[in-house]
Amino acid sequence: MESQMAEAIQQLMQEKGVSREVIVGTVESVVKAAYKRTFGTSDNAVVKVSEDLSDVAVYSRKVIVVGVYDPATEIELEDALKLSSECEVGDEMDILVDPKDFTRSAIQTGKQTARQSLSEIHKNSMYAEYRDKIGEIIVGYYQREWNGNIYVDLGKTEGILSEKNQSPRESYHKSDRIRALISDLKRTPTGVEIVLTRASPDFVRAVAKLEIPEIYDKTVDIYKIVREPGYRTKMSVYSGREDIDPVGACVGQKGVRIQSIIRELEGEKIDVLKYDADPRVFIRNALVPAEPTSVVILNEERRQAVAVVPDQQLSLAIGKQGMNVRLANRLTDWNIDVKTESQYKETDSLVAESRKTAENLFAAFDGYEEIDAITDLPGVDERVCAVLAKNGMIGIEQFLTAVENKSIYGIQGIPDEDIHALEQLISESVEIFENSTDGEAAEVKTDVVNTPPEETETEESYECPDCSAKITADMTACPACGVGLSFEFEG
Repeated sequence: MESQMAEAIQQLMQEKGVSREVIVGTVESVVKAAYKRTFGTSDNAVVKVSEDLSDVAVYSRKVIVVGVYDPATEIELEDALKLSSECEVGDEMDILVDPKDFTRSAIQTGKQTARQSLSEIHKNSMYAEYRDKIGEIIVGYYQREWNGNIYVDLGKTEGILSEKNQSPRESYHKSDRIRALISDLKRTPTGVEIVLTRASPDFVRAVAKLEIPEIYDKTVDIYKIVREPGYRTKMSVYSGREDIDPVGACVGQKGVRIQSIIRELEGEKIDVLKYDADPRVFIRNALVPAEPTSVVILNEERRQAVAVVPDQQLSLAIGKQGMNVRLANRLTDWNIDVKTESQYKETDSLVAESRKTAENLFAAFDGYEEIDAITDLPGVDERVCAVLAKNGMIGIEQFLTAVENKSIYGIQGIPDEDIHALEQLISESVEIFENSTDGEAAEVKTDVVNTPPEETETEESYECPDCSAKITADMTACPACGVGLSFEFEG
């Protein structure tokens, strides 16, 4: 019986990959669970396992007393002396317990504890074993399929290859060999779920590392891989050594290396291209098998670019259902718009025409100048200006404010029709811009169109010595204050 127990424990250690210490701990917890079920406590239970794991003994540690209060933890001195003549009151004594004394329910409790402990041990050992293998390739065999998910026999456990992690090109049958990537581990009530994938770009990366020595020893590095599982993969590579052609190293002589990866992917197309820090070069490379003639950066901040291709390569650059350009966008992290040479020329001419229109539009505003005084208005009635100036109203802004609050109509010497005529002149001659800030009144700036040079007489202006109104050399009296004027010029 003892040899059978030792043999069973050894077999458990081999099959489950569990250490001796874990097995001993499990045995102790099982025996203590049965002990507690029988005696109400396991605090004084002592379990001893032999070195060769062939024998397990359980002892009840009791205190020697005179007058027993708790039989589970105490023993009468008289009874203790029968077991050992050297004992005294207050000493502790380990008394061997016969497993036959355990109740039937205690044995059932022990069995249940054993099952739970072994299940937890198995889960922990599986998790520890596969935790460090995430991102690695593993080989298993098709076991069964349920709801589109394939369960793969991995030996000690099984992995799950969900429908979304399968390539559309692939189909499997009973006992088929499956090579997949361990992408994740999930703890479940029944154990550890090992998540497998064959659709991830990381699967292509792992296969390339196995098939291409330069990638394995990092002579060639993979910058990025993007993929439409079952259809096309784009892999950008580079090397820190100038004497190494990274694309040639991945393709291999006569395409031997890349063909082995294509076979693993069941015929999925793979584009291997060189990474370049210059986005123009990288975008051009990313659109392989098309060969763009040029790449134009539209907005570097928003990462927008146009790739110009020959007219006959438009469908090749875009790909079936836009797949080629979509993968190129993901690979480069740029928003690429593909145009033919004729389309780009047409767009370029439209842009040039729009630019010319905008330039003409802005050129029209170059003939504007900023004015503030009423006397600067073209064709203004000097009499009206003089009356307004006498009442302290020189600026256009002052006049418009007075019209708005109707104070202008109280000024003598300026009839309503003159006021309306001046309003009309201002609306036809100037454009008013209002710039307001918190706590400040609005500032009105007016612009008046200059008369073309050929239609304007150059006339020098001066200021009245009394009221500072604007005057010219041909005036004999100030239009604002009426003072007489005389001009003398040095030869």
